[in-house]
Amino acid sequence: MPKNLLIVESPAKAKTINKYLGKDFQVLASYGHVRDLVPKEGAVDPDNGFAMRYELIEKNEKHVEAIAKAAKSAEGIWLATDPDREGEAISWHIAEILRERGLLQDRTLQRVVFTEITPRAIREAMARPRQIADELVDAQQARRALDYLVGFNLSPVLWRKIKAGLSAGRVQSPALRMIVEREEEIEAFKAREYWTVEAECVHPSQPFTAKLFKLDGKKFEQFTITDGETAEDARTRIAAAANGALHVTDVASKERKRRPSPPFTTSTLQQEASRKLGFTTRRTMQVAQKLYEGVNIGDEGTVGLISYMRTDSVSLSAEALSEIRDVIARDFGTASVPDKPNTYQTKSKNAQEAHEAVRPTSALRTPAQVARFLSDDERRLYELVWKRAVASQMIPATLNTVTVDLAAGADHGFRASGTTVTVAGFLAVYEEGRDSKGKEDEDEGRKLPAMKLGDRIPLDRIHADQHFTQPPPRFTEASLVKALEEYGIGRPSTYASIIQTLLGKQYTVLDGRAFKPTDVGRAVSKFLSNHFGKYVDYDFTANLEDELDAVSRGEEAWIPLMEKFWGPFKEQVDDKKATLDKADAGSVRVLGADPESGRQVSARIGKFGPLVQIGTVEDEDKPRFASLRPGQSIYSISLEEALELFLLPRVLGQDKGEDVSVGIGRFGPFARRGDSYASLKKEDDPYKIDLAHAVALIEEKEEIARNRVIKEFPGSDIQVLNGRFGPYISDGRLNGKIPKDREPASLTQEEVTKLLEETGKPARRGFAAKKAAAKKEAAAKKAAKKTAAKKAPAKKAAGKTATKKSAAKTARPLSADLEPAKSLVTAAKFEPGKKRVVKKADTAPF
Repeated sequence: MPKNLLIVESPAKAKTINKYLGKDFQVLASYGHVRDLVPKEGAVDPDNGFAMRYELIEKNEKHVEAIAKAAKSAEGIWLATDPDREGEAISWHIAEILRERGLLQDRTLQRVVFTEITPRAIREAMARPRQIADELVDAQQARRALDYLVGFNLSPVLWRKIKAGLSAGRVQSPALRMIVEREEEIEAFKAREYWTVEAECVHPSQPFTAKLFKLDGKKFEQFTITDGETAEDARTRIAAAANGALHVTDVASKERKRRPSPPFTTSTLQQEASRKLGFTTRRTMQVAQKLYEGVNIGDEGTVGLISYMRTDSVSLSAEALSEIRDVIARDFGTASVPDKPNTYQTKSKNAQEAHEAVRPTSALRTPAQVARFLSDDERRLYELVWKRAVASQMIPATLNTVTVDLAAGADHGFRASGTTVTVAGFLAVYEEGRDSKGKEDEDEGRKLPAMKLGDRIPLDRIHADQHFTQPPPRFTEASLVKALEEYGIGRPSTYASIIQTLLGKQYTVLDGRAFKPTDVGRAVSKFLSNHFGKYVDYDFTANLEDELDAVSRGEEAWIPLMEKFWGPFKEQVDDKKATLDKADAGSVRVLGADPESGRQVSARIGKFGPLVQIGTVEDEDKPRFASLRPGQSIYSISLEEALELFLLPRVLGQDKGEDVSVGIGRFGPFARRGDSYASLKKEDDPYKIDLAHAVALIEEKEEIARNRVIKEFPGSDIQVLNGRFGPYISDGRLNGKIPKDREPASLTQEEVTKLLEETGKPARRGFAAKKAAAKKEAAAKKAAKKTAAKKAPAKKAAGKTATKKSAAKTARPLSADLEPAKSLVTAAKFEPGKKRVVKKADTAPF
């Protein structure tokens, strides 16, 4: 048996590392977090030093058991989870579980971190083991406790005031506010008209365009001309003054240097992958994880291709710098290598998550060399990381900008600029993507013909063009990540989960690649801003992150930080709960009165989402409700648009002696004639459809139904049917395929029976049938669990309970106390979707 047990987070990493360490080591994976707070109130106890109650994550219980079993026969245990705060916390959790089971007695326990998965890096890390870093665990536990307390206390307020199922988060709520405020800016934006004037010049060597910068002897600015009549008058006067040509009055040349961008941090990698590759933050991190954990690249075997991808650092190791400089000299010439390595200053206040920036583990492995071993996503991301790291250590690019002024008579002037690259430098490898182009970027790559003072440049035409100012753009993933980082909200390693929460909760949707808040998201943000403004304030959230960073550096204790937050927060939550009925909803907008009844018409968030309502609960008659149409919002819908929603169902007339009507049901708009229904097509508007078209849809549906059966077989349930995707066979339980070379109507009973046996798959059941089956299955499971509980012995071994439930944090370092800690027995199970992190004890100073 191996003498040593080494524990990592992922099975892919375990497999790679196992090859490097040899037969003296067994490498097992924890599969991420192993414990989390019990998903119910009281998991964090503010009255008892913020003691935190944990339990094993159900899906990872078997992996914990495998680790515990291996630990029994190991002499040494090595904790090699990821080199960040969460990784540190996972190591601490594993250590606590092993301690509770008495598996640390007479065994060494050491912590190692691998910032890259290569033989060299692993050898070096194993030669420098350490103890678990208390301060990192403290910071992570404090972060988890804060997230829990905010979520468990604010979310119920949202349920009562807006709708059930909503959630508030310490970081997600400010991020949502950012998206909502941008949407409100867009809605409030008033476009302004302006006109530009350009000259199309026909220089003998090449044509070019020049922009008007002087009109009537004065500087021409954006809003100098704001209507078409003035623009045409100016164009006419300038053309007359030019008389077919412009004269060169000034030629200026200016050289500038552009430095390369630093190698990637987590945040800049996410932003650039979004801009250049179209990746979501989640996709970027998933692909980067694979590249970090290891890929089989042929003769070298499985090796990690990039360093650890969760980092705020922009520094590179001396070894990496040396190798990158060698690659630059080899592939781009020694002139492209600066005299000394380029250095960069991190923007992060707490760049300690990992030792280096995201970089290739060996710059010698060029993207072209490893491309055939990688998936398309892996290849593209590796190329991005490699190019950025190599470019960061190259000489600056030298750019030359030529600006030419051209006169049209004495009072008007045009200007043309062109920028060319005279020394490529790092641009030979990589150029950073940009969300929008500035003036200098517009001219880049444009070369003007050679001109000198006094030259006469023939004029083709002068034209004036209308423009309108544009509202600020909605946030994309790249620009949202950038904004969050600039404000200091959250940390780059959490951005992907923040974005997934906002989308998963349907607080925002993606309109193309941009975030658009839903009505529910806006209602949540407005409510929190109105009643808990401090806790969605950008500066407050950023300052709290700074304090958590101070905890991670050992500069601040966690319990005073928690107490400072918890007291005022709890007081405000209790106050809002007490005055909730008097408080403003943040989600009701009165539109006016219904002309027919005189009752109030309002737009609001209801139990099932946004709606409009006629009447109030105080009225004698019950309120009437109508759902919004796609694209409508409670924040912009007008009274007229709201009243139109109550026109459904509409009776269009009669056909074959029966009423024909249209309405909106559970599965969308439909037309009805008697007992016959037909769904409206995507382009059909239920508010505008006429009788003839509705009847045509119903007739089409009935015709399909009449032609559904192609062939039946007496005494058999099997039929040959026409389906949505072509003919098939079915007996009601199974659906089977028909060979392409067979005519469906010619099939025999023997053939269809055989085909159903060979190709049959369970037929899709309707919604009601599925729901009933699911309910029946759930009831059966519940009954079985109840029966099992009755049969279970009344007395359980104390040790067994302790294996599934965990204790509060005991004093550290780990080597100082190998006695099992007192267990906290809990019954709740982990709630999927909640962030899984760490715990501290009621006995330990934090």
